[in-house]
Amino acid sequence: MANNAATVYRRVMSDTNPRTAARCVSTTRSVLGEGPVWSVPEQALYWMDIKGLRIHRLEPVTGDATSWPTPFRIGSIAPRGGGGFVGASEHGFLTIDAAFSRFDIIADPEASRPGNRFNDGKVDTGGRFWAGTMDDAEEQATGTLYRLDNDLRWSQQDNGYRVPNGPAFSPDGRVAYHTDSAARRIYRFEIGEDGGLGAKQEWAHFQQADGHPDGMTVDVEGCLWVAFWDGWCVRRLSTSGETIAMIPLPVQRPTSCAFGGEALDRLFITSATIGLDEAALAAQPLAGGLFVIETGITGYAPPPFAG
Repeated sequence: MANNAATVYRRVMSDTNPRTAARCVSTTRSVLGEGPVWSVPEQALYWMDIKGLRIHRLEPVTGDATSWPTPFRIGSIAPRGGGGFVGASEHGFLTIDAAFSRFDIIADPEASRPGNRFNDGKVDTGGRFWAGTMDDAEEQATGTLYRLDNDLRWSQQDNGYRVPNGPAFSPDGRVAYHTDSAARRIYRFEIGEDGGLGAKQEWAHFQQADGHPDGMTVDVEGCLWVAFWDGWCVRRLSTSGETIAMIPLPVQRPTSCAFGGEALDRLFITSATIGLDEAALAAQPLAGGLFVIETGITGYAPPPFAG
């Protein structure tokens, strides 16, 4: 797709409905933008540039933007109830202070797998932090989904992933979704009373022309919003896994999404430049930027990490 990027860019822009058109709100030119998370108290969005070694912050109302360097690759963060952040990195789970001046490793579940790193992560409705690991070379299915509880103990919940993304959780906390982007599959799990996962079900499977389902979030109706790497779009999927809306984007590699804004009705979308050649980058001047769509549909903000 990179070879005809200019053609695809013109097509998606001509197909865009102006009422739901994506608007670029930060031209960060991220190498691998990921992990958007909305802070309700701050009315601000945080997101990662995993391979650019940055954490970004934007206050959409004022336009104030800040960026901090990271000492290593961090795949995701989430606010902590007591202040600061919890996160998942190439060296395991960690805590980060509010000023992004301290990065303290809690535990590394995969210290024996130096080729693996954590990727995407989220907090569930019970305040637990979930994150998946992956082979950084994206060759082996050595990825595992972990859960970090409020006592800072971790547990393995699922395995066999090549490129894990998500997870995402239903508003009632009873269902979890997790993606293997390389396999183009989204899986669904029931969540038990103890917070553990039930049987793994293949919930949605996509074709090569669709792109790869990447990061995702859930709205208050229980529908899943998914960014599609190499798919130039975000899709809204029904609770049965059917595509009920597709919103084109002017970038080839959207990576993840999160609801934010005062009414939680704006979908923020991260993107990446990694792997795009000079022609593709020239055709996509906003690649690696942060986008927003006014969806008219309300999302929900997960609680802070309880640990």
